[in-house]
Amino acid sequence: MTTPAAPDCSFKDLCLDAPDAEPLARFWAAALGRPVRDCGDGGWQVQPVAGRGPAEGIWVDPVPEPRTVKTRVHLDLRLAAPDPGALLALGATVLREPGADGTDDHWWVLADPDGNAFCAFPPRTGSAAGPDDPSGTPFELVVDARDAEAQARWWAERTGGTARSEGGVPWWWVEGTAGFPYDAWVFNPVPEPKSVKNRMHWDVRLAGTDPAALLAAGATLLREPDDEIDWWVLADPEGNEFCAFSPAAD
Repeated sequence: MTTPAAPDCSFKDLCLDAPDAEPLARFWAAALGRPVRDCGDGGWQVQPVAGRGPAEGIWVDPVPEPRTVKTRVHLDLRLAAPDPGALLALGATVLREPGADGTDDHWWVLADPDGNAFCAFPPRTGSAAGPDDPSGTPFELVVDARDAEAQARWWAERTGGTARSEGGVPWWWVEGTAGFPYDAWVFNPVPEPKSVKNRMHWDVRLAGTDPAALLAAGATLLREPDDEIDWWVLADPEGNEFCAFSPAAD
């Protein structure tokens, strides 16, 4: 377990790339029971639930390139119903059923209309959905990692959280991240290294006026603010891209 420290940054929000941003934004808005907003520049925003803070939002940004490999960053959803039928009706597809291939997994692996994989877990025992409940609720952000422990510790130290693992499980998670809107930030071990730009990434809000502390800790600078953007694009030690905004940024 790491010891929380003064954070270099806080969690700001999530961004998802798509060749056609509008239909993907509308899918996620319907799936999560949230309003959707046209940003006027080709991008769309799945807006946060009122009162839960801006980090609950998801920006869907237009990009020219299609998805080519497995999604390396994804959300886990807690379903409102015993099966993902409502998500399938919205355009999701099933990649893997619970217990497939002899596993004891009790969740579905689905793909959104652009092919991005995500996990859908059944409701907790005793919970019941009402007629107006959304199809699912995000409760974990999951990141594939070659070294799950090192990644969890790095992000815990950057965001003032605590890295945890227990019971001999191979994954690690971070609790107490500043600004984080979900239950856990999970780093899941995989054998393959990152090979292409992530389709989903997170943004952070810097504690200082520049990302010097992040760079000193091992982040890599990919792009500085310029005439087109007013934020830094960085990568963590395993190459996951993230955007870093100044404290005064909207």
